Amino acid sequence: MDDQDKASKFDRLVEELQRRIIEQERAIYSAKVLAEAHNPTNMGRMDRADAYGIVHGSCGDTMEFYLRLNGGTIEAVSFITDGCGSSVACGNMLSRMVEGASLEEACSVRPEDVIVALDGLPEENVHCAELAVMTLREAMANQCGEASPRSPSHSKDEAQA
Repeated sequence: MDDQDKASKFDRLVEELQRRIIEQERAIYSAKVLAEAHNPTNMGRMDRADAYGIVHGSCGDTMEFYLRLNGGTIEAVSFITDGCGSSVACGNMLSRMVEGASLEEACSVRPEDVIVALDGLPEENVHCAELAVMTLREAMANQCGEASPRSPSHSKDEAQA
């Protein structure tokens, strides 16, 4: 068997594994969850954010939210997470939900609202929506707090230490 045959077999194996993974994802998650997880539009750090929040979830995932404000309105929002696809989906959906909203409106968003917007989540991933909402609220609280919202060196965990 030459190198080209080995590469071809390997490529077919990878394609088959990818097909199986996609089938499993579609069986578990809604089309909206998959779209948000695979193509996040607001994922990334934000330079010169007016508000910043970081929360380390009980599941081990960490999420950060960055807000750019114009008065009492969220003009731009971004997030990052080291979590699973559900965490990415929840963070991205929440960021899209609150972009252009007033701080008061954003503060009223609940994890259940994120889950509904995603057409549901498996029970074992509900904590991802809770993490996203807690992190957004942490960012909003930090915009007027002592911790500099521009400095990721301040985190909720550090404040409790």
